[in-house]
Amino acid sequence: MNFRNILKPLVLIVAFVALAMALPALIGLVYNEPEASSAFAAVMASVLALCSVVFYFSRRWQIQRISVKESFILVVLCWVMISFVGALPFYISGVIPNFSEALFETVSGFSTTGATILTDIEVLPKSMLFWRSLTHWLGGMGIVVLAVAILPLLGVGGLQLLKAEAPGPTVDKISPRISETAKTLWGIYVGMTVVEAMLLNLAGMPYFDAFNHAFSTVATGGFSPKNASVGAYNSAFIEWIVIVFMILAGMSFTMHYKIITGRTKRIFKNTELKVYLAIIVIGTITVAHSLFYHKLYSLHGSIRQAMFQVVSILTTTGFATADYKQWPPFAQYIIFLLMFAGACSGSTSGGVKLIRIVTLMKLAINELKYLLHPKAIMTIFIDGNVVKKDMIYSISAFVFLYAASVLTTALLCAASGVGVLTSFTAALSTVGNIGPGFGRIGPVENYHFFKDWVKWFLSAAMIMGRLEVFTVMVIFTRAFWKK
Repeated sequence: MNFRNILKPLVLIVAFVALAMALPALIGLVYNEPEASSAFAAVMASVLALCSVVFYFSRRWQIQRISVKESFILVVLCWVMISFVGALPFYISGVIPNFSEALFETVSGFSTTGATILTDIEVLPKSMLFWRSLTHWLGGMGIVVLAVAILPLLGVGGLQLLKAEAPGPTVDKISPRISETAKTLWGIYVGMTVVEAMLLNLAGMPYFDAFNHAFSTVATGGFSPKNASVGAYNSAFIEWIVIVFMILAGMSFTMHYKIITGRTKRIFKNTELKVYLAIIVIGTITVAHSLFYHKLYSLHGSIRQAMFQVVSILTTTGFATADYKQWPPFAQYIIFLLMFAGACSGSTSGGVKLIRIVTLMKLAINELKYLLHPKAIMTIFIDGNVVKKDMIYSISAFVFLYAASVLTTALLCAASGVGVLTSFTAALSTVGNIGPGFGRIGPVENYHFFKDWVKWFLSAAMIMGRLEVFTVMVIFTRAFWKK
């Protein structure tokens, strides 16, 4: 393993994150927040100076093609380093004086989890609120995916890096050149963000809030500059806009590209997309029926509240317009079930991803048929294509490791003295990058009460979930370090 191959791309990505701090620093100046602006400026200057020194002493190094092992190490180190760097403004400014909590908040941002330790969000400086949402936006499409677009400038190939970071079982190449694929994905991502922000502003949301919510929505993150999240605006128009963009963000970005380029013939024949839309419809109907039956809202209010929360949890965005812990048990149970799913592969959402669930369901059905017809040859088809055995093995292993990660994280939470329901849903929410849960971490509560050492474990769980478990776990195997 050539660590020289890793150092330059790592420094490049960290430097980019430091440069991104110029935006909240400027916002701090606009809103007369000198202490917050100074914190961003100090971190930015220090990190860029250190990166410049590393680049100077490594300028003559010849970078070779990044290997599979190197790409895994690079991606994990990237997310760890940007999390530490991103936490420094919170800590230095005194906005979050506990570094464990500052790191938790930052990891939650970059991993698009949306879990928070803040008890009063609205007292934060505007620049810090903007930085929280910006970490979502940068982490949503993936810092590494952005880097892939510019790594060729260093002579580094990006395919293995993109595979290590991409949120799903497969990586679809939109363009023959992987760097062009990354640029196209970011173009769609930026376009969706701007359109949503403009629509939210037209709906009555101030520009600052509109862009913060747009950053969080397209990244399926969930950070909001308001304590009551999207519910603070009490606007049906705003909520329906957010619902539409959460649904779009939960779709594969390859789908968006096909829609933009007019190649829509087979889009709605896509199995995963059909399952995704069916879950939204069925989940909304069942939850709305429960809410309306118990006379909590009007018919329109029931549909609106149900659909918002169903889409928010399914896409792992984590926005809230109501405290679903106060809903009838049946409605709560539907929300709880949705926490196990996630949206489409190739989207910014977390969770298991629906394509994996669909594949395992078809596998289970085939096994039942095999019991009746032991000599039959059973094949799994997705979208008319045969699913190869190595992909089935990979999906099965992923689901097992994902479940093991959730149970282990829950065990650690319970060991700190936290109740079973809170521990389990905290683990499910952090590994699945969802944010809110049940128990003491409901949609109107936070993670502040966890002990510091638990916050470190939960931070690691969020990174592991964002990188789809395999990327992190593989570096802890003995085989990984063998030559």
